[in-house]
Amino acid sequence: MTGIFIALISGALMSLQGVFNTEVTRQSSMWVSASWVQFSALLTCLTIWALFDRSSFSVLMKVSPRYVMLGGIFGAFITYTVIQSMSALGPARSTMLIVIAQLTVSWVVELFGAFGVEKGEFSVRKLLGLLIAAAGVILFEWEN
Repeated sequence: MTGIFIALISGALMSLQGVFNTEVTRQSSMWVSASWVQFSALLTCLTIWALFDRSSFSVLMKVSPRYVMLGGIFGAFITYTVIQSMSALGPARSTMLIVIAQLTVSWVVELFGAFGVEKGEFSVRKLLGLLIAAAGVILFEWEN
């Protein structure tokens, strides 16, 4: 139950962050806004680390495989693409497409057991769920 609650909070925060970042970009520039997002995230993480964690950063040298360290780079491009899509499509349409893309890529990663994820079995039920979600996007956007 806790995982569900945290996932819902995450989705809400991502949507709000996209709206906020789009407005900061409108009043500044793309890379100034994206830099601020990443910098303020760094300050937040370092503050929480200093208050609650204090584990050594040297453990990062032991992370294997090394490519999993690219998450921060993904984060920069996530910020960029969310701002661009929300600016072009609006918050609701953009978020729906982002969620469908997340679900599709996550399922493919799981199906193939990519990046160290436990391999999952193909399920018609999951495919149907994905198709229903995509149909929901179409229905949400349907104009009379």
